[in-house]
Amino acid sequence: MALVRALLAGTLPDMSDAEPPVEPQADPPTDPLADPHMGAPQGTPGLTEPDLFRRETPGLRAGPAPWQRKWYDVIFESDTPSGKWFDLVLLVVIMLSILAVMLESVESISAEWGPQLATVEWVITLLFSLEFLARLACVRKPTRYTFSFFGIVDIVSLAPSYLALFFTGAHTLATIRTLRLLRVFRVLKLARHLTEARSLLFALRHTWPRITVFLTVIVCSIVILGTLMYLIEAGQGSGFTDIPTSVYWAIVTMTTVGYGDIAPVTPVGKCVAAMVMLLGYAIIIVPTGLFAAEVLQVQEGEKKRIATSAADADADARVCPACNAAGHAPDAAFCNRCGAGLS
Repeated sequence: MALVRALLAGTLPDMSDAEPPVEPQADPPTDPLADPHMGAPQGTPGLTEPDLFRRETPGLRAGPAPWQRKWYDVIFESDTPSGKWFDLVLLVVIMLSILAVMLESVESISAEWGPQLATVEWVITLLFSLEFLARLACVRKPTRYTFSFFGIVDIVSLAPSYLALFFTGAHTLATIRTLRLLRVFRVLKLARHLTEARSLLFALRHTWPRITVFLTVIVCSIVILGTLMYLIEAGQGSGFTDIPTSVYWAIVTMTTVGYGDIAPVTPVGKCVAAMVMLLGYAIIIVPTGLFAAEVLQVQEGEKKRIATSAADADADARVCPACNAAGHAPDAAFCNRCGAGLS
């Protein structure tokens, strides 16, 4: 009503000092990769290769306590100096453990240094056990790490030493700790190698149906040729005593191993053996050719994608000086909005 009276009186209230309405601002999106203690949910599409190297288990988070965050930075983060030193020391201890197990298998060394090597092995096993418990203690969800790839590797690498308490010789399986050396990819930040590995896996997945068909044909050929050799060489004293033994010979010959424990003696058998030897090279050539062709195709596609991304970046970088419009073609001379010349 006051505004109506002012209009009728011909005067309006002064609105110059009134504050403009404040538009509500949306909360900035939280980036789970920005906080080293906050992991992205497992299976996040935006997780990049370098981040996978930085976090050995995507989606893993540090516990809420300060000591958990500190331990997490040392144990799981390879970007920090302390984390990098921890991982490098861990790799050295793993290699020492494998070396101790290998030396213990040498009879002369084991006779002289057996107790000392066993002591070293148990000390390293206890260190690995404490390390595994520390990993579980500093994360928010221990089961997520336990059932992750590296968690399973840790459990499997610890099992042989403890199984040796009940089963003789089980500790020699401790060489499976070699799998723990896979952490070297995360420590050295070899993101390029991960990208190449993904390309190889992509090529293998696309060539697998054709390779499967080829291997099926090879298996059928091995059974047929082994049976044929049994029919030809049976009773000749050449070692082809039954069909399974003949199939074994066909596998050994076709894979170009050639132990020499079984050999044909008849002329026909030698001709068939020559065919099997020549066919063996196809086992190497055909799958390798299929796989190599697919790898080249993947690499060409990656090069085209990079070139397209670079061209799009150049197009977005060209801004019209008159209207500030972007997105022009690399060879455009004039703005596609206002017609002004582009520098």
